[in-house]
Amino acid sequence: MIPLWSKMAVFWNKMFLTIIVLLIVLFLDAVREVRKYSSVHVNEKAVNVNTNAFDHIQMKLFRSQRNLYLSGFSLFLWLVLRRTVTLLTQLAKGMTSHAALETQVNDATEAARKYMAENERLQEALSEKESSKKKESAEATDEKLKKEVEHLKAELQKTSDALNKANNEVTAVKKQSEGLKREYDHLMKEYEWLQASLNEAEDKKEL
Repeated sequence: MIPLWSKMAVFWNKMFLTIIVLLIVLFLDAVREVRKYSSVHVNEKAVNVNTNAFDHIQMKLFRSQRNLYLSGFSLFLWLVLRRTVTLLTQLAKGMTSHAALETQVNDATEAARKYMAENERLQEALSEKESSKKKESAEATDEKLKKEVEHLKAELQKTSDALNKANNEVTAVKKQSEGLKREYDHLMKEYEWLQASLNEAEDKKEL
């Protein structure tokens, strides 16, 4: 699901740029038409032309204003949608990083268990050799095993540090994911409110 969303994000960026340019052009054209027919409307009203021509100009002005509102709302909603998709992409990347960190934590935990088992095995071997060999050989073996135990303890400490670091990174990623989720919910609420406002504006215009 996440790799698919990453591939779609590339296509989405190209499509967004194309549509945003188109919406900007439509919005600017609507602004031009509104200014054009507004000035014509005032001039025609001043010279008291016939009723049909005046009604025709009013109809043109109404259409240009309608196009201005529609293109403006569409442009704004498209920017909100762009921000929403960006947050979703960041969330997908965060989930990928979270999965990788969990894998690292599991590997570090498994390695720590192996080191602990090896340490116990060496301690058991040390106890058996101390009871079966002579004092001199037992001391030499004890020294060797102690070095191995110290080495294993150092490795275990390194593994524990890596595990703690991975857990901290996982916690940070979870907090970031929660923040992205809250921002996404907030944007969705704004999008629903804007959609309701647009529908209400269109209903009023139709009336």
